[in-house]
Amino acid sequence: MKQLTFEIKTNEQIAKNVYRMQLCGDTTGILPGQFVNIRVQGQFLRRPISVCNIEQPLNNVEPYLTIIYKVVGVGTEAMSHLPVGTQLDVLTVLGNGYDLTKAGDAPLLVGGGVGVPPMYMLARQLREMGKAVRVILGFNTKGEVFYEEEFRALGCEVVVTTVDGSHGVKGFVTNALDGQQSYYYTCGPLPMIKALLQAAGTHGEVSMEERMGCGFGACMGCTIQTTQGPKRVCKEGPVFPASELIL
Repeated sequence: MKQLTFEIKTNEQIAKNVYRMQLCGDTTGILPGQFVNIRVQGQFLRRPISVCNIEQPLNNVEPYLTIIYKVVGVGTEAMSHLPVGTQLDVLTVLGNGYDLTKAGDAPLLVGGGVGVPPMYMLARQLREMGKAVRVILGFNTKGEVFYEEEFRALGCEVVVTTVDGSHGVKGFVTNALDGQQSYYYTCGPLPMIKALLQAAGTHGEVSMEERMGCGFGACMGCTIQTTQGPKRVCKEGPVFPASELIL
């Protein structure tokens, strides 16, 4: 864990209630599936947000990380109004990320809603390894869809599902499964994860969403039960082997 200062480079809305923020600062050591914990002025608890991407611009400009967050309460609402140039207190290199060595030749990435962002950095690195990546993105309706074209630009095969059928395949992410994946990685709401595990089996990795207090394992507030006993989502997770989860 590192406690660092980052500066907001951009903070823009990209879908219904969804914002993308780019932060300049030290991105050393951050892996796909890890998260950052951001202090928001006036709020007691930090806001844990998954890392969407890390980039190193040309001309020796300071590197920056990208986060995508949804406005769901007072803290994220305040974040959406923060101007460019704002300095933020951020804890980085938090949690365990995805294991890319298990991907096989044709991994499947499944993201639902705000579970989509960590899939992007993972997809980028898997494509750099020469993997044939298939991505399924699940949303409720067309107005919530984001990053479809960004995944395509990486060279991924992309399928979008919407519950109401307003964009892509009508239904849930499980409606787009074809059974051809060598291994899968996923992040999203619990009902989606439960359905995916039943449909796709246990040969994959799941990033769990859970309310966090400290974000680094001290308060035990995000503990879940696994086949290996109690584990903290913020410390032993957020990524777990699918076979360990008791859902």
